[in-house]
Formats: sequence, structure tokens, C-alpha cells
Amino acid sequence: MRYINNRAHFTIAEIQREFKISRATAIRDINEIQEMGFPLTSEPGRGGGYFVMKNQYLPAARFTPEELKAIFISFIASKNSQLPYLQNRRSITEKLIGIASQTQQDELIELNNILLFENTNPANPNLLELDDAAPAELNQLISLAVRDKHLRVTYELSLGWPQLLDVFLLHIFNSNAQWLVEVYDFDTDEFRYLPVAMLRDSVISEQEMKWTELEILNMKLLRARESNLVVKLDTVGIQRFKRMHPPGIILSLTGMFQSSGVFNVQLDVTDAETLAYYADWLLFLGKGVEYKRIPDELRLLLEERLVALRFC
Repeated sequence: MRYINNRAHFTIAEIQREFKISRATAIRDINEIQEMGFPLTSEPGRGGGYFVMKNQYLPAARFTPEELKAIFISFIASKNSQLPYLQNRRSITEKLIGIASQTQQDELIELNNILLFENTNPANPNLLELDDAAPAELNQLISLAVRDKHLRVTYELSLGWPQLLDVFLLHIFNSNAQWLVEVYDFDTDEFRYLPVAMLRDSVISEQEMKWTELEILNMKLLRARESNLVVKLDTVGIQRFKRMHPPGIILSLTGMFQSSGVFNVQLDVTDAETLAYYADWLLFLGKGVEYKRIPDELRLLLEERLVALRFC
């Protein structure tokens, strides 16, 4: 009902996709919702569907005490995380406190005092104090990407040396306290990870895409399969991976209860510094690391590290 309430128009096919149900189930559910008095009108034929009658929306949502705590705690947990739209987040928090009863407000304030999450500052008592704003370009990237992922961005790796890049945006993510954007670069035919702090003047590209989105995703999948380092982690390795990992690596969680994970990397085996870094980092991940694929150069380096540790 909330899904429908947020839309002026929807179709049976959209309901099927959103909730992963059959057409018959979707129709039955909508009929039941109409019988409950929800103001819907239907229109058959192409371009038709269901319409929500104007000025007949659901009453404002009300939160139970547990729901209010759940939302509030999620906000506390994300403090000092360089989130986008910080100003909106601040006003939402104020509204949450505003709709709470006096007893609930006291509980929320006490929760803020006793709960402590990683990377938060216990010396800062102000719940709404968020000094570590995300890069200025992050909000713009998000706003554009929800409309069109084919973008034209200015990338300034070195001050005073901007580059114009024609890219297809795949993901925006935070890694090791840094916002990165994963893109396919049409000019170099490469998948790249760019620091958002080094991007500016992002706009929707006016150029014609060389490949479709499906073709780009298939290329990414193919290159992942060709990676020369494929590693499986146990639960200890997963926790250590979350604490520290090279930017751009994405861990795919597998197994029951996400008890194992896999990541893959295409390493430049001619780069001695990179190989040394990965050797040290892989040892940090613990004894539960299982190598599905590993380049000989890195394997030899790991063996040398282990021999050296035995004689320490």
C-alpha cells in the first residue's frame, strides 16, 4: 500500500517486478487493497494501468517506539561516515525527535549517550554535529546517475591538469573512508575506480554510447573471470577485509549466513610495490584464506614472507 501510495500511476507488470510475484497474485492483492477502501481507478489498454485518486492518499505514517529507535540508531551508526545529503539527514533526525513523545525523546537521547560505533567520537555529545561532509561532487553524481549513467566528468588527478572523461557509471561506494566511483571509461576501454574528491563539473553525456549497458556489464563479468587473483575468505577474513582492503575491491558474500566471501583482482605482476602490498595484506586476512587463483609472482612472495616469519 505504501508503494502504491507513493505513485500517481502504476501497472500490474511494475507490481510483479517490484515484489517478484505472479500476475494473478498481483491482481488479487490489488483487488484486496481496493476493497479496503484504497482510492484506485483502473484504465485498460496500452498506456493504462491503475491511478491513485488525487487528494485521497494514506494518512501520515506513524512509527512504533521500536521502529523509531531502529531508524534513530541507524543514524547514530552512520555518524562520521561522509554521507551524501547531510543537510537532509540532519533535518530528518530533528523531525524524528520532534514526532516522538517526551518519554521516547528521553530514550533516544540516552541511546545516543550509551551506544558507540566504530569511527564515532564519544567526546562529541551533539547528535546533529556532522563535520566530515562528503565530497562536494557526490550529491551531483548521485542526482545524475539516477537519471542517466552515461556521464561526462572532469577528473583532476593533479591540480591544474583536468581531464574530460566520457564514462558509464557502475557504482558509487565508500572504501576505507574514501568515496569512489566505478566507471567504464569509453576512451581507454577500461574499468576504473576514480576518487569522487577528484571529480567536478559532472553532466549527462551528449555523446553516443559505444556499448550498451548490458554489453558493458558482460565485459565486466568476463574480465572478472579472467582475473589472476581469486581469493575465498572465511568469517575471520571477511571481518578483516572490512577493516582494511585496497580501494576498489568488492567482496561477494557467499555461503549460509554470509559465512564466506570471494573477491577477484587483476594484478600487474610487473609492479613490485603492488605485489609486496598484496602479499602483506593477504597475510593480514588470516589463515582461512583460500586461493582459487594466484599469479606465480605473488605466490613466491608469500612463501618468502612465511619463511621469514618462521625464523623471526
